[in-house]
Amino acid sequence: MGIYFEVIHKDIAGRLGKLKVGGKIIKTPALLPVVNPHLQIIHPAEMKKLGIEGIITNAYIISKSDEFRHQALERGLHDLLDFDGLIMTDSGSFQMSVYGSVDITNEQTLSFQRDIGSDIWVPLDIPTHPDAPRGEVATQMDITMDRMREARTIFGPDAPISGPVQGAIFEDLRESAGRRVSGMGFAYCPIGAVVPLMEAYRYRELVNVILAAKKGLNSGSCVHLFGAGHPSMFALAVALGCDVFDSAAYALYAKEGRYITPSGTLKLDEMSELPCACQICRSHTADELRKSPDRQKLLACHNLAITMAEISRVRAAVQEGTLWELVDERCRAHPRLLDGYHRLLERVLELKHLDRATKRRFFYRGAESCDRTEVTRYHEMIPRVKLAGTALIDAGGPIPSHFPEIIEFKPPFGPVPYELSETFPVGPCEIPSWDETMVACGIKGLAALLAANTSTKVTISTTSRWEQMFQSAFPDCEVIT
Repeated sequence: MGIYFEVIHKDIAGRLGKLKVGGKIIKTPALLPVVNPHLQIIHPAEMKKLGIEGIITNAYIISKSDEFRHQALERGLHDLLDFDGLIMTDSGSFQMSVYGSVDITNEQTLSFQRDIGSDIWVPLDIPTHPDAPRGEVATQMDITMDRMREARTIFGPDAPISGPVQGAIFEDLRESAGRRVSGMGFAYCPIGAVVPLMEAYRYRELVNVILAAKKGLNSGSCVHLFGAGHPSMFALAVALGCDVFDSAAYALYAKEGRYITPSGTLKLDEMSELPCACQICRSHTADELRKSPDRQKLLACHNLAITMAEISRVRAAVQEGTLWELVDERCRAHPRLLDGYHRLLERVLELKHLDRATKRRFFYRGAESCDRTEVTRYHEMIPRVKLAGTALIDAGGPIPSHFPEIIEFKPPFGPVPYELSETFPVGPCEIPSWDETMVACGIKGLAALLAANTSTKVTISTTSRWEQMFQSAFPDCEVIT
């Protein structure tokens, strides 16, 4: 049957694609809501009405269930759950992370997933806690690798088996795991054991873990971030190259009376308004929702609707080429998310080769925009421009008439030759009034151009506000105001 992943659009390291498993196709980025047959707050058939194309359930729980094991084997998983879309099954690794062990072998859980008709199977990987010592992490990672090799040997190369990438917070181990998983031919690769990082808001470390795993994985792998289900972090995760998410947060939060928004979570008991356009929120007041006998299901429906809306928003941003702007907006919802965003920008050079060459626009949103891929790539390109013997850099000052070549200064990019003025990223960009950060960034681009044209006599025309910055950066150039 096999697993196939097709990339249609890209932005930063994010991809808009199609995941094909057997006869089923889902759009990515995608969310697979967790479905527990014992506790179906929202029936899977109802989920399809929200645009959900795939779900995930736990094969280990079903295999140990007196109520569902025989039905799953007889009727098949899709008939049991009344869902004809893609169904992925977990192996029991989640229970292992919670309880320490499970009474099932790798071959047994994979055989059961095959027999009930799961579309994507997960081997019995060991979800090592992020804070485990390195020796323990390496040992458990090797066991996971052995189990994946066993899966390939027993079930063959075309079985729809995923290849989990473990390694805790050790970047070299995550990279090595990714390389070994890809070397075994796995096309669907979950990054595992990251829930503790997300629960503790350790987004800086999460960024490191994802980038390390991606560095080892084949570029065509479909990457699943296990346990990620809050909409506030989807944009960041997709920008790092994650394609699929799964979570039970929509139901767990509803049970606790928590109301999901794209930027965080609110307590329903403290709300006076429902700031959402979903059907639940438009047909109930906050007080009515609180007092409803179906409160848990209604709140779960809202939580799932808002989560799926964010998935759609992220997909649109990837196609439009505006993912940077969405990441910037979403990551300002929490200081730790912002810290994760800053870590992404610190490592942006690792992503610039993945970003698309042209987009609809460049929208400056503050200091963080200076470190985006579009700016770093422009600064690398600009030294290729050859200047005449004499040139004027127009940085907002007076323009004398005797200069044969005039180069516009447009921060945060820096020098913009006339021939590039209508091209991306300097042409279709939205830049507000200059600030010191963007001017300093533009000066870096200008410095790169002048370093490649040492024989050119350069004059810089600017205003009194920026005169000192240009004089300090270019003491050998004439600066006029």
